[in-house]
Amino acid sequence: MVEGIDSEHVTAWLAAQVPALTPPVSYALIAGGHSNLTYSAVDAAGRCYVIRRPPLGHVLESAHDMGREHRIIHALCDSGVPVARTYGLCRDVAVNDAPFFVMDFVAGVVPHDDVVAAQIPPAERLTLSMDVIEVLARLHRLDPDAVGLGGLGRKENYIARQLKRWAGQWEQTRTEPVPVMEEALRLLSERMPQQVGASIVHGDYRLGNFIVGEGRIRAVLDWELCTLGDPLADLGYLLNTWMGPDERRGDAEDRMPTTAGGFAPREALLARYAELTGFDLTHIDYYRAFQQWRLAAIRQGVYKRYLVGAMGSARDFDLDGYQAVIVRKAEIAVALLGG
Repeated sequence: MVEGIDSEHVTAWLAAQVPALTPPVSYALIAGGHSNLTYSAVDAAGRCYVIRRPPLGHVLESAHDMGREHRIIHALCDSGVPVARTYGLCRDVAVNDAPFFVMDFVAGVVPHDDVVAAQIPPAERLTLSMDVIEVLARLHRLDPDAVGLGGLGRKENYIARQLKRWAGQWEQTRTEPVPVMEEALRLLSERMPQQVGASIVHGDYRLGNFIVGEGRIRAVLDWELCTLGDPLADLGYLLNTWMGPDERRGDAEDRMPTTAGGFAPREALLARYAELTGFDLTHIDYYRAFQQWRLAAIRQGVYKRYLVGAMGSARDFDLDGYQAVIVRKAEIAVALLGG
C-alpha cells in the first residue's frame, strides 16, 4: 500500500486511459514534500508511467490545481518545448481522494545540485547549457493563444503585480526591520522597465527542474507556477541560479548545479537568447534584482514559520544563517539596480 494511491481504483482508471497498460500495477513515491506528489506506476510488462497528485491532507485547490498543470503540459506536448506526454486527468475524487493526472515516464537525471551535475560528462555540459537557453527562448516565442493557453493568466503589468504580491508577503512575515529590503523595493518600483511581451512564463526555470540526458533537456518539470507575463522574469531567475564555481558564498546556494563547473557562462546564454528572441536585454539586471528580492521575501516567510515553531520543535535549522541569506539577497538586488 502506497500512501496517496488507491491502487485498485487508480489501476482501473489507468486501464481505461492507457490502452497499452498491463495490470497489475505497482506504485512508488518518486518525489514528495509540500509540493505536488509524484509517483511511478509500473505495469506487469515493465512499462512505466508517472502520476501527479496534490499533497496529502487538506490543501487549497488553487495552490495545487492538477487540472491547470495537466492543461499546460498537454498544451505544450507538440510545441517544441520538451515535456512528458500526458494520458489523462482524473477529476473524480472518488477514485483517489484527490484529482490526479498521468503522463509518460521520461528517463534521465535531474541535476538538482552540484554533486549530480558533476556526473554529467564535461563535453555535455556546454551542449546542455545552450539547450537550456534555447528551450527557454522557444517557450517564450510561443503564442499562448495558438497553443490554447491564452487564458492562463493576465498578460499585462506582470512585474507590478508581482511586486504588490510579494511586498504584501514581506509585510505579513517581517520579523524585524531590514532597511535593504525596503530600499530594494523602492528601486524596483521606481525603475521598472516596460514589459517586452506577454509570454508563457515557467516561473521556476532552472536545472533542478529538468530531466536531462546526452546534453539535452528531455523534459521540463514542475509547471505549478506557470502563468503569462514578462519573459525576462524567467531569464533573470535562470541567470541567478547559473552560478559559477567562483561564486560560492558558504551557504546552501553553493550547491547550485552549475557550481560544478564546465557550463557556459551567463554571457553566452544572454547572447543566444537575444539572438533567438530579438528581445532587448538592456534591463536584464533589473529582472535579476527582482528575482533576488522576490526570493528574499519568500525565504522570510519560511524563516518566520521556523522562528515561531510552526514547523515543529524537532528541527535542524540555522535561523541566523538563513536570515543572513535574506539580507544578502536584498543587498545583491540593490547592487544589481545600481543603488
